[in-house]
Amino acid sequence: MSRRFWSLAVLLAPLLVATPLAWFAVSTDGRRTTADRAEARPVAIVLGAGLRRDGDPTLLLARRLDVAADLYHRGTVDAVLVTGADEEPDAMRRYLLRAGVPATKIVEDAAGFRTWDSCVRAHEVYGVRSAIVVTQAFHLPRAVVLCRAAGIDAVGVGDPSMPARGTATVYGWVREVPAAVKALGDALFRPAPQQLGSPTTALADAVLAPRSTS
Repeated sequence: MSRRFWSLAVLLAPLLVATPLAWFAVSTDGRRTTADRAEARPVAIVLGAGLRRDGDPTLLLARRLDVAADLYHRGTVDAVLVTGADEEPDAMRRYLLRAGVPATKIVEDAAGFRTWDSCVRAHEVYGVRSAIVVTQAFHLPRAVVLCRAAGIDAVGVGDPSMPARGTATVYGWVREVPAAVKALGDALFRPAPQQLGSPTTALADAVLAPRSTS
């Protein structure tokens, strides 16, 4: 092949790689909002973001949980599904309890190994049909797209993490470029999650539980 072809390929490659991320941003523009403007949904889905060495949520995850607690206390959601890997959901649950969310209003999913898995399991295992997805703003377009591909009527509230963790936020935006390419494949081909499991009514019970219970 000619040198001109390869030169053109090198120039176009970054644009092609970035196309899924741009499409995610455009297609979810009307589905991303703030906690004070979000319309009521039964459930908030909080996606995991790692734990510190002491077992508590990282700062980025804590900020996601703060948003979810705010949504609950505003009456915008009736229950919170915390989803992550292994010990992560238990730490998320403890954080929400400290933030005043009743135990009966929190459901843990310990098999949310990646965003797609969390979305599929929320729909197939926990019966979520309508939800507010909570994550950082840089992750939000991808999260909303994947939840909708999994069958959930999802909107998203994103934490603007730049003032608190500038370096991590910039890294997050950079990471979203290749992650969006993979997510596009998930949305199109809808692979089975690493672990599915049987349906449960735990989240439906949490939604119906009295808000005053502690």
